[in-house]
Amino acid sequence: MTGGTGAGNPGAGAAETGPSLVDAHHHVWDLSVRDQDWITGEALAPIRRSFSLADLAPEARAAGVTATVLVQTVTAPEETPELLALAAGSDLVAGVVGWVDLTRPDVADTLAALRELPGGRHLVGIRHQVQGEPDPEWLLRPDVHRGLAAVAAAGLAYDLVVLPHHLPACTKAATRHPELTFVLDHMGKPPIASGALEPWASAVRSFAARPNTVCKLSGMVTEADHRTWTVDDLRPYADTVLTAFGPERLMFGSDWPVSTLAARYVEVLDAARLLTQDLDADERAAVFGGTARRVYGT
Repeated sequence: MTGGTGAGNPGAGAAETGPSLVDAHHHVWDLSVRDQDWITGEALAPIRRSFSLADLAPEARAAGVTATVLVQTVTAPEETPELLALAAGSDLVAGVVGWVDLTRPDVADTLAALRELPGGRHLVGIRHQVQGEPDPEWLLRPDVHRGLAAVAAAGLAYDLVVLPHHLPACTKAATRHPELTFVLDHMGKPPIASGALEPWASAVRSFAARPNTVCKLSGMVTEADHRTWTVDDLRPYADTVLTAFGPERLMFGSDWPVSTLAARYVEVLDAARLLTQDLDADERAAVFGGTARRVYGT
C-alpha cells in the first residue's frame, strides 16, 4: 500500500501510546505444519506463506507494542496447544484465543485439559469461524448454547468472527449469556470498500447495547480497498463503534499478518491512532491496552 493512512506521518507516533500498548489480535501459522485452507485465490496469495512470532516481534516492538493476543485461525484441535506453547516461550504473547468444538458435550473437560498444557495459563478466550457457517443463527443452536455456557464457566471470553448478517444472532447470544463477555472481532466486518453503513451500523449498535459486549478496532484496512484506502474511508466505521461501545469497551488489534495485504504493521497502528485522536488520554489508554488487559486478563 502506498500512503494509505492519508494523514499524519506514518510511524512517527508509535511511542505516543505509552509503554503498555497491547495488540489484541494477531495470528501466526506454519504451512509446513498445517494448511490454512481459507487462504485461497489471487487476492490472498501474498499471505500464502508461513508467518512466525519472529516475523512479528521486530515490527511490534518498533511500534511500541509490549503485549499481544494470539488468535486461532483454523478449526483444528491441534492448533490451540501449539499456540499455547508458543505463548509459553514468548515474552510478547500475553494471551491466546484458541478453538474448541463448542458442539461437543465435553467442552468443559477440553478447556480444563488445555489449561494443564504448557502455556495453558495463557488461554484467555475461545473463537470459532462463525463467518463460515451457512446457518446465520449457528450461535443459537442448543449444543452451541451449552458450549458457550462452558466457556463462561471457565472464565474465558468468546471472540466472534462474523459477517454483518450474523450480528443479530450475536446480539441474541449475548442476551442469553449475560455472564459471558463477547468480543466482536474486526467490528463485524463492515463493507468499508463499498462505503455502505447500513444495515451493519444498526446491527452493531444493537449488539453494543448489551453490556457484556466488547469490540476490536481491527480488520478495517482489509475490508477497505487494499490499494487506495485512507483514514477518511475508515472513519465512519470507527466512529460508529466508538460511539456504540465507548473507549472502555474497544480494543486495538492489528490483525497481522492478514493486514499486510493492505498496510504495514505501523500503518495499521497509525490509522487507529488517527481515528482516536479526539479521545482524551485515559480513553486512548483504554483502546490501546486497558480494555484488552481487563477483558483478557493479560
